[in-house]
Amino acid sequence: MLQVSPHFPILIVDPAKGERKKVKIRSPFDEHLIATATMATQTDIEQALTTATETFANRRAWLSVAKRIEILEKAVQLMTKRADSLAKGSAEEGGKPLIDSVVEMTRCIDSIRLCAETLRHQVAHPVPMGINAASQQKMTMHSKEPIGVVVAVSAFNHPLNLIAHQVGPAIAAGCPVIVKPAEDTPLSCLRLVELLYEAGLPAAWCQAVLPESHEISEALVTDPRVAFFSFIGSAKVGWYLRSKLAPGPRCALEHGGVAPVTVIETAAPEKLIP
Repeated sequence: MLQVSPHFPILIVDPAKGERKKVKIRSPFDEHLIATATMATQTDIEQALTTATETFANRRAWLSVAKRIEILEKAVQLMTKRADSLAKGSAEEGGKPLIDSVVEMTRCIDSIRLCAETLRHQVAHPVPMGINAASQQKMTMHSKEPIGVVVAVSAFNHPLNLIAHQVGPAIAAGCPVIVKPAEDTPLSCLRLVELLYEAGLPAAWCQAVLPESHEISEALVTDPRVAFFSFIGSAKVGWYLRSKLAPGPRCALEHGGVAPVTVIETAAPEKLIP
């Protein structure tokens, strides 16, 4: 059995003192207790949003492209070094075969690597001028700017790779991100965020929360300070949250489904497979 920390704290900057609810994370395979994790109160959510908003507002403290590349590449090194341990952790809390988690870990590493590689090509470039009288002897440069605070709500089925797909691009773009993993499988997310800190990412640029109620989760998503909402999960929940967003934020919804198939003894596979 994977040896893990018995408790995972909340990952926000300067959390208020006081007792909080804790959630028990159990293996779906045999229900053994893996760890506990701290849940976030409304005060914690407000603190996380304030931190992210103030971090983005301070342009002088933005992470340079070179620094973001350095952090992402260091994260790739750490993830590669700990791939076996991270894959085992994902399999244990998700209850899926280890071989699936190994593949997931490979994709997770590749996702972060692609973020760093993409950054190298996202540079300012000139826009053709001189095509009319108003643009004679002028030069224009086009560059992309980070959109602002990102809130990412993730799903349970790929607790490593999905988080990487949401958090990696936010970091690469220079956006502070607050990520909410699935309550059933939060440990992989928390490990990955801690790994990013170890890679050199200041905590204000990536915070992780497990809201203690659906109401608090909705308050996080619909806060007017959020500039981009990233969601992975059911269509019902995703479209509901989209309808509640404050005016202005962009959003990206990725919907999947759980569709198990049971093959009974009397099945005739030769009739189904050409």
